Amino acid sequence: MDNYDEKNIFNKILNKEIKCKEIESDEYTLSFEDINKQAPVHALIIPKNKYKDFSSFSKNASDKEIANFCRSIFSVAKKKGILNNGYRIIINCGPDSNQEVPHLHAHVLGGKNLGPMLC
Repeated sequence: MDNYDEKNIFNKILNKEIKCKEIESDEYTLSFEDINKQAPVHALIIPKNKYKDFSSFSKNASDKEIANFCRSIFSVAKKKGILNNGYRIIINCGPDSNQEVPHLHAHVLGGKNLGPMLC
């Protein structure tokens, strides 16, 4: 799908070549702790299918995959106890956003006041 790089770290996690600290998993998504935390709570949600970024996902994913991805973000925020005080969802898409891994992923951050959106 759209020149997907099979060697990216998230694909290796999905293929169980690399371990992760799983939060939850279902038919369409995997959620796990970020190893480079930027906040007290920092989780990643990824689709299990091969989408390099949000544009590819929006264009090619099924309605079930898209709905599940959104619900997984909510579920992780609930499990991590950050619903009441708030949380931030970040999805980088492409080079200008500094997307580091060419597999769609949403960052869910919270657990403290996160400050302004951009420095």
